[in-house]
Amino acid sequence: MEDPNVLYAQMFGNFQLHYNGSPLTGERLRDTYFTSLMQILLHHIDRGVSRDDLEEVLLGDRDVENRRQALQTIVYKAKKKLKNMGLPEENYIVLKKGVYYWTPKIPVREDAAVFDRLCRQAADCMEEEEQLTLYLDACYLYKGEFLSTYAAVLWAGAEARRYRKQFCECVERAASILRSREDWLRLEELGRYVTEVAPFSDWECLTMEALVECGQYEEARKLYADTVDSYFRERGIRPSSKMMEMMERLGNQIKYSYEVLDQIQRNLEEGPEHEEGGYQCSYPIFCGIYHMVTRMMERGGQSVYLMLCTLVDGKGNPMKEGERLEEMSVRLGDAIRMSVRHGDIINQYGKGQFLVLLINTTREDCDIIEGRINRRFIVGRQRAGVEYHVNSVICEA
Repeated sequence: MEDPNVLYAQMFGNFQLHYNGSPLTGERLRDTYFTSLMQILLHHIDRGVSRDDLEEVLLGDRDVENRRQALQTIVYKAKKKLKNMGLPEENYIVLKKGVYYWTPKIPVREDAAVFDRLCRQAADCMEEEEQLTLYLDACYLYKGEFLSTYAAVLWAGAEARRYRKQFCECVERAASILRSREDWLRLEELGRYVTEVAPFSDWECLTMEALVECGQYEEARKLYADTVDSYFRERGIRPSSKMMEMMERLGNQIKYSYEVLDQIQRNLEEGPEHEEGGYQCSYPIFCGIYHMVTRMMERGGQSVYLMLCTLVDGKGNPMKEGERLEEMSVRLGDAIRMSVRHGDIINQYGKGQFLVLLINTTREDCDIIEGRINRRFIVGRQRAGVEYHVNSVICEA
């Protein structure tokens, strides 16, 4: 429960202020001067902020004739805003010997300050259970990057890097204790949380480890495939080698209990949603199929081609960002799936890119498939198109 007489400041993720059970929102928080002033004052509540530092943060390189007077005006207007927002009438911002302070008459609870305190207490704690509780409390207090939308501000960016490092240390130490206790349920919960607040940071490994140790092999396999796929789709990059090695190692631990062959075969069968068009799959599965096909070519002599389809704009440049890219990627995926044969393999490799493994085909057939895709994808005077690159898959045995 929040104390109604305390001003709560959230610095992790989106900047927010709460007082008396209600958020302080509206047009006032959109005032850049007011918001920047409140952020730096509340974050440095103990030591305050010098007049020179405050001028640098608020005014920067702006061409202001009287910087001292401009700062005084910003502070004066901020006090009026705070009163209008419902805070008790006080001299909220105090100047002492060239340093600005937040008034001690209105207590402040800042999430970043609490996070710092929890980290210090955990590091000094000698009792494992209490230490684990402190580390977990710190992890769950972290809701995202420190002042995430103000990363370009020098002081905020430096603090964001410091807190990110502390957060990673807390996660690793909490995970180490949970692992030693074989507390896989809480490790899974921690892994899923930290993956959400700090995406694309390899934390999926924690969840994967917990799932495997709990015997939830199908869910672990799905997480592995979805994670690799999302790294390509959202960032256009491979996951780090650390994560790939971890997931491969854990994947090798997965073993299924004894089942009769008929039941195993039923589990392997495709659902009706996969019956039409080419076979669309995640990147790890695509890699496995590619390896299998190259091995089969050793004795079968099949002709196989790998096609890369890339969305391009009207000038022929690859499309990289925006809602239009997302919508067109879906359309292109559908066009490819309906233009290739039932036994061909498709993977969305990245933003606006698809890999297609064309089995037992010829180079001339590849040209025909390109034409089919274009006819299904290009509508009216649409300027965006598809660029194709095709390589023959050669057996190296």
